[in-house]
Amino acid sequence: MDDEFEAETDTKTRRLPKMAKVKNKAPAPVQITAEQLLREAKERQLEIVPPPPKQKITDPAELQEYRLRKRKFFEDQLRKNRTSVSNWLKYAAWEESQKEIQRSRSIYERGLDMNHRCVTIWLKYAEMEMKLRQINHARNIWDRAVTILPRVNQFWYKYTYMEEMLGNIPGCRQVFERWMEWEPEEQAWLSYIKMELRYKEVDRARAIYEGFIMCHPVVKNWIRFARFEEGHGNQGNARIVYERSVEFYGDDNMEEALFIAFARFEENQREFDRVRAIYKYALDKIPKQNAQELFKNYSTFEKRFGDRSGIENVIISKRRFQYEEEVKSNPNNYDAWFDYVRLMESDSEDWQTIRDVYERAISNIPPVHEKKHWRRYIYLWIMYALFEELTAKDAERTRQVYKACLEVIPHKKFTFAKIWIMYAQFEVRQKNLKVARLTLGSSIGKCPKDKLYREYISLELQLREFNRCRKLYEKFLEFNPANCTTWIKYAEMETILGDTSRARSIYELAIAQTLLDMPEVLWKAYIDFEIEQEEFERTRDLYERLLKKTQHVKVWISYAQFEIGTDEEYCVENARTVYRKADQSLRSEEQKEERMLLLEAWRKFEYEKGDSTSQSSIERMMPRKVKKRRKVESEDQADSGWEEYYDYIFPDEKDNQPNFKLLQMAKMWKQTKDSDSDSSSGDNEEGGEENEEAKDTKSDGEETNKKKKRNSSSSSSSSDDSDGEDENEDSEEKQTLPLPLDLKDLDKDENFSDDSSSSSDSDDEN
Repeated sequence: MDDEFEAETDTKTRRLPKMAKVKNKAPAPVQITAEQLLREAKERQLEIVPPPPKQKITDPAELQEYRLRKRKFFEDQLRKNRTSVSNWLKYAAWEESQKEIQRSRSIYERGLDMNHRCVTIWLKYAEMEMKLRQINHARNIWDRAVTILPRVNQFWYKYTYMEEMLGNIPGCRQVFERWMEWEPEEQAWLSYIKMELRYKEVDRARAIYEGFIMCHPVVKNWIRFARFEEGHGNQGNARIVYERSVEFYGDDNMEEALFIAFARFEENQREFDRVRAIYKYALDKIPKQNAQELFKNYSTFEKRFGDRSGIENVIISKRRFQYEEEVKSNPNNYDAWFDYVRLMESDSEDWQTIRDVYERAISNIPPVHEKKHWRRYIYLWIMYALFEELTAKDAERTRQVYKACLEVIPHKKFTFAKIWIMYAQFEVRQKNLKVARLTLGSSIGKCPKDKLYREYISLELQLREFNRCRKLYEKFLEFNPANCTTWIKYAEMETILGDTSRARSIYELAIAQTLLDMPEVLWKAYIDFEIEQEEFERTRDLYERLLKKTQHVKVWISYAQFEIGTDEEYCVENARTVYRKADQSLRSEEQKEERMLLLEAWRKFEYEKGDSTSQSSIERMMPRKVKKRRKVESEDQADSGWEEYYDYIFPDEKDNQPNFKLLQMAKMWKQTKDSDSDSSSGDNEEGGEENEEAKDTKSDGEETNKKKKRNSSSSSSSSDDSDGEDENEDSEEKQTLPLPLDLKDLDKDENFSDDSSSSSDSDDEN
């Protein structure tokens, strides 16, 4: 050790500069930053800009003056930037609000002269005319729009929708025909077909399909055409469509999906010979690697419908016997009952036989009143009801099945919302709205569930019964006030209806609840609502209230981004103020990772919106990433070794900076110790002299430390800069600085890392 100190002293004696060095290199207790200077300068500003006076128009002259001033403002804006669409739209909307329709039209026309390809101007222009009930004007605008921009589908959709809403079906049809001449996408053709079907024009829809499959000749469109014919009871036409599609694609472009759909159609028609011929023809023409699904369907078909009726009956009888044995051995084996009833439905045409099997199946009620044992059982009732409605087409028996099922379920212990909903939907299909409402009301009264409330509200929304929806939402919230989704949907409904005050009251009641399942979603919805309403002061108030509840970094970042997006006069400064408050809050709570995320967002903001001063300021606030080590203890307090982790050291953490510099110096000393060990151990005579010099150096170091303590109060931030210059001046000189601790112990310290960016925990070093 003496040899090492002698080497240090010798090096320092040779390299020590003559100029005086800064004695106290510790940071000043009070740091002066650019933010502080700017803040003090802002606080001392004496000139306060008064708010603009509120104007109150009392006579026509003042009104004309106000209009003249506004028009001059808008015209100046247009002269500055004629290509800005928002300026034209704002100008036209203002003229419309002043009931100056001719002026508004003139502005829209000027905007179209400037940019006739702007879709927004066309839409706003036509919507204004429709809102003013100027139908002919609106038609003229739509005609011009679709003539100039025929590939913009939105114009065609809105044009046809307007004509249909006016009851001008021939005009709507004429617009669709003009549109179809441009051969638009598939959805346009389907919209045309749906329009004709709404007015029971099946023949016209068929003609449209003919053009559709020629314009878009893909397999799914041919299948859609055939299913259209099948759905309207024209099985012969559907078969012709399938045959035409096979001829259209020929032998070289055969599609597997087309033949599967064709075969299933014939199977539904009980034309088994045709099905077999289709499968054989397709398997002969299509390569095997492309016909895996086709072969699978053919195998399934042959298993179900063999060539010989005797073999088929034997197979079905054998399977029926097997199922009978299974259900006898275990009547509660519901999977066996499922297979049994499916077999009976596929084979037998005797509805009574199928009903008997269903009755036997549903008579096996689960012995335990636990929902997990009832789940499979309930699907037997569902299949029974669907069989009666869709296959047997007996509405009265379907109603009886649903009622019997609801009587069997022990609603006091549990229920199945699916049954209630399916029964209500069945009654709606039967046009018994009163019974459907009574059913859903009974379900809510007996066994309220979120799903039942949602379905009931959805039904009333479809019927446009908004008062009923409000009552249901109130009952729903009384039942489960912790469901944030319900609060949000309720408020969204009121917003759509235009009652923003009621929606705001709903949000206020929601956030006042003590127990919520997803409060962050609720707060976000409330804030988005206020932003959509452009109530920026209310939005700020919401953010402040939210920050009183949580100091999460995402809330701060969202707050700052909101301030940036307001486009107000001081939006940048407001956002910067939010970032400062967030930094102070996270710094006080010692949340380093969250603070790092905040500073990253702040730096990105400054590089987008700030100047060089603010950018340099935020760069000085960025932390240093260091690697540390810590002990890992298991659950039984046993030592499990060490683990490395990353930590952040911020510039304003004064306690960490001296130790960090000390560790850097120690690391440099360690590197030179190994390189100098050979030379220092080889020369014994020089070692003795260096020992004496090391002692002198040590005493000089102690005097220097005492002077540092006396001068610590007068040191300034410039000491850090001089420190950096001295450290970069000469690596050997830094390696020989006297250290106030045993360097051998420092080498063995577990928190010391060889990484150039590593640092030890300040508490362990102290």
